[in-house]
Amino acid sequence: MDLYLKVRQAHFQDGLSGRQIARDFGVSRDSVAKMLAYSEPPGYRRTAPIRRPKLDAFTGQIDQWLAEDKVRPRKQRHTAKRIFERLRDECGFDGGYTIVKDYVRTRKRTGKEMFVPLSHQPGHAQADFGEALVVIGGVEQKARFFAFDLPHSDACYVRAYPAATTEAWLDGHVHAFAFFGAVPQSILYDNDRCLVARIMPDGTRDRTQRFSAMLSHYVIRDRYGRPGKGNDKGKVEGLVGYARRNFMVPIPSFPDWDAFNAHLEEQCRKRQGDVLRGHKASIGARLDADLSAMRELPGVPFDACDLQSGQVTSTSVVRYRGNDYSVPVAYGHREVWIKGFVTRVVIGSAAEVIADHPRSYDTGDMVFDPLHYLPLIEHKIMAFDQAAPLQGWELPEAFATLQRLLEARQGKTGKREYVQVLRLLERFEVDALHLAIKDALRMGAISFDAIKHLVLCRVERRPPRLDLDVYPFLPRTSITTTSAASYMSLLAGGGA
Repeated sequence: MDLYLKVRQAHFQDGLSGRQIARDFGVSRDSVAKMLAYSEPPGYRRTAPIRRPKLDAFTGQIDQWLAEDKVRPRKQRHTAKRIFERLRDECGFDGGYTIVKDYVRTRKRTGKEMFVPLSHQPGHAQADFGEALVVIGGVEQKARFFAFDLPHSDACYVRAYPAATTEAWLDGHVHAFAFFGAVPQSILYDNDRCLVARIMPDGTRDRTQRFSAMLSHYVIRDRYGRPGKGNDKGKVEGLVGYARRNFMVPIPSFPDWDAFNAHLEEQCRKRQGDVLRGHKASIGARLDADLSAMRELPGVPFDACDLQSGQVTSTSVVRYRGNDYSVPVAYGHREVWIKGFVTRVVIGSAAEVIADHPRSYDTGDMVFDPLHYLPLIEHKIMAFDQAAPLQGWELPEAFATLQRLLEARQGKTGKREYVQVLRLLERFEVDALHLAIKDALRMGAISFDAIKHLVLCRVERRPPRLDLDVYPFLPRTSITTTSAASYMSLLAGGGA
C-alpha cells in the first residue's frame, strides 16, 4: 500500500508520467497503470474460465455421482479419492488426483444449501423426538425423548419414554399442554409414521387415526416440513441437541421413568430464566407473548393411547405390540378392544374394561393376571401345578402353608378348595385374605368356608362365629361312645 500511495502521489500531485514513474520506482509500466487505475491492490482477477483438458470430459460423470450422493447415507457418499479411483478404473481417466480433488471441493462448496433467517409469531410450536443413553432402574438403555418448542420465546418441554410410539407422541403432547397451561394455534412436525400414514401425491398428509383424534380434541392446525429436511423445523431440532447436551450429560441415572421426567421438567423450568443471544429479555419473559396467543386447555385431557382391536385366544390372551396380555377366561374367543398407554395396556369388551396390565416393552413377553385363570383351574384342577399364570405369583407364606395342609388332608379335593380360597381375591384385598388365613391357621379351621367367614367378618368388622349355627343347611351329626360289649359281640360273631 505504501508503494501505491507513492506512485499515485507522484502522478496525481507531482504530474509525473507513467514512463518516468516506472523508471524512478523500478516497476513495470503495466504495474504503474494498475496502480493509477485502482486505489488499492485489486487482487487476482481471472479473465477466462479455467480449462481442464484432461478432466472436462469427465465432469458430467462426477456431477452425476455427487447428485446421487444427496439421497445416500452421509457415511456412504463419494470422497474425492473414491471419485478419482472410479474415474481411473471405470472411465479411463489418465489425469492426476489433484485436479479431481479441486473440482470436487468446488462443486461441494457451491452445492451447499442456503437458508433464510426466520421470524416466528407467538402462539405456534414445533415438536420432534430425539434419543439418548440413560440408566433407568440400574439398566443402561436408549431413551426416546419428546421435544416441544415454542419458537417465539424458545420455551421448551422435554419428556422421555422407552420408545417413540404413537402413545408416546400423544402422551408428550398432553403433558406439554399441561406444562404450559395452554394449547398452541399450530404445531410443525416431520413426517413420522406414527403421525402420517402416507404423503399424498398433492403433498397433503393422510394422518393416522389417533393423531387426527388428538388434533381434533385440542383443535390444533398441523403443519409439516419437507421429507428429509430437518432445517424446516430448525428450532425443535436445535432443542433436541440442546436437551441431549445439557439435560443428559453425564448420562442420567434414575430409579424409574417418573423420576427422570420430573428432573427433565425441572430443567425446562430453570431454562426459562436464561437470556439467549440476540435477545434482551429472558425466555420466561418472552413466554408471556406466546401464552397470550395460545388457546385455553379443554375441560378434560385427551386419552393418550393407541387404540386397536383384537381377539382372545384359546389360552385367554390378547396380543399387542408383540406381547401377550391375559383376560378373564369367560371372554375366551371374543373380539375385544385394546388401549395401549405408555405405562399400561387396558383391554375391554363393549363398554366394560376386563383387564388392566402394566405395559411391557420386551418382545414375546407373556403378561398374566393369575386371577383371570382361577375359574378354569378350579374346573381343571389337575393343571394347577403346571399352570403358567400361577408361576412366580408372590403370595404371603401363610398361603403356601394353607395349601400344604389342604392337600395333605384332602388330596385332589383339598387342592380345589385352595383354588376356591384364592378366588376370594376376586372380591377381597390380599391383605384382608392374608389375615383371615392366618386366623384360620391359628384356630385350626382349615377350610374354604371358615376362611370365607373370617374374611367377611374382618371386612364387616364383626366377631367370627365358627359353629354349626352359621350353617343351618348342613346335616347334624351325633357322636356316641362305643362300649366293650359291642366289640365282644363282633368277636363272637366272627367265631361262629
